[in-house]
Amino acid sequence: MAKYRRIVLKLSGESLAAERGAFDEARILEVARNIAALSQMGVETAVVMGGGNIWRGRFSEQMDPVSADQMGMLATVINALAVQEALRRVGQSASVFTAQEMNRFAALYTRDAADAALRAGEVALLAGGTGNPFFTTDTGAALRAAELRADAVFKGTTVDGVYDADPHKNPDARLIREISYREAIERGLKVMDISAFTLCMERHVPEIRVFSMNPLANILRVAEGEALGTVVHE
Repeated sequence: MAKYRRIVLKLSGESLAAERGAFDEARILEVARNIAALSQMGVETAVVMGGGNIWRGRFSEQMDPVSADQMGMLATVINALAVQEALRRVGQSASVFTAQEMNRFAALYTRDAADAALRAGEVALLAGGTGNPFFTTDTGAALRAAELRADAVFKGTTVDGVYDADPHKNPDARLIREISYREAIERGLKVMDISAFTLCMERHVPEIRVFSMNPLANILRVAEGEALGTVVHE
């Protein structure tokens, strides 16, 4: 039985990718099956897409950062369309909402339209970030969670939660099982942007669940309330 009524899942672009190349069909279908299983559990699921499998930033320090961020926003739309197509193949209805007008491809995001889709049992794929440069998709996930009154933000990572140091660089790094937004900000923990933590704290998003996406089925275990990873809360 699901613990959560409504979540925002922050899905990285890399979760759709093979070791080489931007996309892996088997991986995308596996992502789609797990998202569909969330809906079957009764969890209203909005997915904020990243775009790192397609675009990782500027070509050089001389490149205009606004242009680079706009390119990243477009990458998230491509990923959302890929996941929508896969969700439909596995029998789950889904709508793509973008922060920018591109009505030949997707609906323009409004809180009410996304809320209606979720209430109707659709997966809402939220692309285009916040629609503004200089904000990451982590902050986009926090913003959409606040707008849609989600019970939690789910953030899957390559490690099994929040550590007090980078576990890839420091073998003595310790896993933190539970921490408040304020303490995460004060300690400068890098698992999400400070702006995302601050927004969740100020808008009273109940919690962020940070956990490993390997395997992808961990999404379902966390949705059932299993104590995987780290809980960041008010």
